[in-house]
Amino acid sequence: MTFDQIAWLPLCAGTTGVGLVLSFLLMRRRGAVAGVRGVAWSLLPLAAYLTGALPALWQVGTAVTGFFAGLVLSPTVWAGVAVTGLSALLFLVSGVLRRRRTAGPQAAPVTGGGAGPGVPAAPGAVAQTRPQTRPQTAPQPARSQPRKAAPAAKPAADDDFSDIEDILKRRGIG
Repeated sequence: MTFDQIAWLPLCAGTTGVGLVLSFLLMRRRGAVAGVRGVAWSLLPLAAYLTGALPALWQVGTAVTGFFAGLVLSPTVWAGVAVTGLSALLFLVSGVLRRRRTAGPQAAPVTGGGAGPGVPAAPGAVAQTRPQTRPQTAPQPARSQPRKAAPAAKPAADDDFSDIEDILKRRGIG
């Protein structure tokens, strides 16, 4: 059906009339605010007819409907969606593999002989390994209160705000 084949005045007036009746019922049931909002929505079809906006709204509606119908019913579009999904999956897998490779096995201990890592020492040379040393830290006791931030360094004597900060500290503010 085309735009010109529809009798728009009776359709818009009827839609507005039904909307006004429903708005009255809504006002009695839920209050004046809901009823006034319903009246506002109900007047839009008649306003669209009277202003001549219906042909533009018709074109927008048919274009959107055609787009979504072509999207849903087209096997080519669904093939594109499947390829997009496969691409996203491959990106995720490559990220996981990259993370595993960078966090892979740790380097082997350094051997003596001066030949460098991965090169066997000369025959008869004694392989020596350097012990891996880590600085030992004393275990910290569990604290029931969160650690307070260190006090800020005192501002320079020529700082403009130092006088104000002193006054605020004396008053117990800040």
